[in-house]
Amino acid sequence: MRHTPRFLMTDVAEVRRVVAENPWATIVSHTAAGIVASHYPVLLETPGPDDDPDAIVLVSHVGRPDEVAHELGQHEVLVVFQGPHGYVSPAWYPPEQFVPTWNHVTAHLWGTPEILSDEENFRVLDELVDHFERVMPEPVSLDVDEETARRVAKGTVGIRIRVTRSDARAKLSQNKAPEVVERIVAGLRGDGPYASPALADEMDRVRAESREAR
Repeated sequence: MRHTPRFLMTDVAEVRRVVAENPWATIVSHTAAGIVASHYPVLLETPGPDDDPDAIVLVSHVGRPDEVAHELGQHEVLVVFQGPHGYVSPAWYPPEQFVPTWNHVTAHLWGTPEILSDEENFRVLDELVDHFERVMPEPVSLDVDEETARRVAKGTVGIRIRVTRSDARAKLSQNKAPEVVERIVAGLRGDGPYASPALADEMDRVRAESREAR
């Protein structure tokens, strides 16, 4: 990403929050055949009692033959998580400020995938389904028909990625005066073409943290 130190997210807990709240990720590999990108749901693996609490470990799966296309396990991959983002109109700025921007929350994480065993892969698939089904009125589980679920799971390859480096940014108009930020948030919460309540929530969160730090 562009070098913008002012917007860096260095708190591991905040990076984990971005991952947890935005599980639909892009996996990018630099392979012998060129750049390959795929999109899959990715979860944080719960650390064990002996694990580093600051470590970020991702688990997911790919559909065959993506494991071959990505050459998974042979080299580092980049996993991109995109949080709330949106256009910021200069209509929300003072008249002398007329250059628009795009606010965003983004996390780039790198690591070399570990290929999971069939049993571990099925466990991760089970966790993925349970994770997303838990908010449904009547959650559905792979336990409904485990035999069929295991047969379908053979078409996937499970992966674990222990993150070795990261570059996460929260560009949320921190370079603007408080009264301008107030107007931007109001615009994002309005009913105009660039309304984005989720982005406004992120900006309010950063403002609250800034006030607490003072």
